[in-house]
Amino acid sequence: MSTLGRFIWSIADQLRGPYRPNQYGTVILPFTILRRLDCVLEPDRAAVRELAARYENPNRLKVEVKKLTGRQFYSTSNYGFANLLADADGLADNLADYIDRFSADVDVFEYFDFKKEILALEKAGLLREIVQSFSGVDLHPDVVSNSDMGDAFEYIIRKFNEAANETSGDHYTPRDAIRLLVDLLFTEKDVEEEAGRPEGAIVRSLYDPTAGTGGMLSLAEEHLLGQHPDARLSLWGQEYNPQSYAICKSDLLAKGHEVAHIAFGNTLTDPAFKERQFDYCMSNPPYGVDWKQYAKAVKTERDAAGPYGRFAPGLPATSDGQMLFLLHLVHKMRAPEDGGGRVGIVMNGSPLFNGPAESGPSNIRRWLIESDLVEAIVALPTNMFFNTGIATYIWILDNTKHPDRQGKVQLIDGTSFWTKMRKNLGAKGREISDADRAEVVQLYADFEAADPDFSKVLRNDEFGYWTVTVERPLLDDEGNPVVDRKGAPKSDSKKRDTENVPFTYGGSTAGAEGMREVVQAYFNAEVKPHVPDAWIDWSKTKTGYEIPFTRHFYRYSPPRPLAEIDADLEKQVAKILDLLREVEK
Repeated sequence: MSTLGRFIWSIADQLRGPYRPNQYGTVILPFTILRRLDCVLEPDRAAVRELAARYENPNRLKVEVKKLTGRQFYSTSNYGFANLLADADGLADNLADYIDRFSADVDVFEYFDFKKEILALEKAGLLREIVQSFSGVDLHPDVVSNSDMGDAFEYIIRKFNEAANETSGDHYTPRDAIRLLVDLLFTEKDVEEEAGRPEGAIVRSLYDPTAGTGGMLSLAEEHLLGQHPDARLSLWGQEYNPQSYAICKSDLLAKGHEVAHIAFGNTLTDPAFKERQFDYCMSNPPYGVDWKQYAKAVKTERDAAGPYGRFAPGLPATSDGQMLFLLHLVHKMRAPEDGGGRVGIVMNGSPLFNGPAESGPSNIRRWLIESDLVEAIVALPTNMFFNTGIATYIWILDNTKHPDRQGKVQLIDGTSFWTKMRKNLGAKGREISDADRAEVVQLYADFEAADPDFSKVLRNDEFGYWTVTVERPLLDDEGNPVVDRKGAPKSDSKKRDTENVPFTYGGSTAGAEGMREVVQAYFNAEVKPHVPDAWIDWSKTKTGYEIPFTRHFYRYSPPRPLAEIDADLEKQVAKILDLLREVEK
């Protein structure tokens, strides 16, 4: 996966003995971050120290450092990897001084309790060897790109979690999945429109509320700059895992991004950047993770915020919080009157169909579809992620759809566009190659002209349905209907049934407005002939939305001919008899 990652992880061999394998990451990760920042600081170290001697006010110093270096961060320490080893007796103190003298916005080492690890390494007699090993690795961004650095971090995290017998999927998303998401999010049409801005250079904001190690943000930036070198992407993110946050922030620091744009904390209960909206939002939230511990805070916010709050459309079951992140992203899209926004999010299959009509998940889907926000959903190949082989999907949302796409949703079956990996990485045995990705993106671009075997374009109303309650009369001992005081038949709860009636039944295009007519037609044709005494309880009718993805791409496979099956069975029987004869001998 990463030659650099393997090399850095090999440094951990020096920790054997005093450290257990599941503790290696607590040393290797912060040292990797420190060395990365050190390589950035080294060329201007002396000049920055001169500025520090001249300006005692940290705010003024920060301004002067940025003028000189173009960077937002610095360290005023006299030490760096270039001279730390010169004072063997003072190595631990000098290394601690180096960390302490970083500008206040470099808070990443606090999340590793790094100074405690420095003392432990010194006590074990390993500090000098580790510092010496990292001194020999050049991690400057001009030498190691953010993408390559991200691959290295992800390799280290995966090894760390394998040793600790923990899941690594919470920390990062495979690069091939991110590249596809980014390609779908930054369509060529969109790039051309942005390039026509009067001010010339493309200026965009991108936000990831589950930033992890920053892979999505970094790859999105690389994609845009690869197409338009003069473009500028303002990156924003939030992450609740301390180590992932430290990695994300430090790597964006090294590339000169605004450090205040990366926040630590829980997006669901304490969202950062509350007053800001973004051109692009993207996320790979955790799958199937319950949010019971946050339920009180989420429900309190929903009730207080009213109809325009981020969770107003509905709440999913507390057993799975994916759709909370989906709602959060929609809330962070730039308003249509300000140019609009787009969202790309990776989720498993449950948000497509979980929950009955008028449940929280169904109401969320209803709001998204009736608001015409869902542009496309792409099914990814299975065995794409490091810790799970389940089916996953990319959702693309847009609040300023192109006129051709308005009122429609494109479903793309990308499950067959994959290349087998030479060696599995956990559960990941498949990857989306450049050629695979290009085919999926072309299906998206072709829209209604795309190959119908892999792409379907449906009207929004084709996802809606009514759940109708069908009642039958309660009968007395003689088989006669029991009636109430008004002479109306009482219903038998044991015979009660429900039917899901599509909005489009009978070719209707009236949508939700045609409920009575469509449901009655369905009842007369599909129910009444079989149970003539049945009736509809209209008061219990509920509206639901689901996206039955696999149903739209179902391909009938006829069963094998009986003669072929018999022939195979005869072969197997013959083999078994031969084995029995061998045993008898």
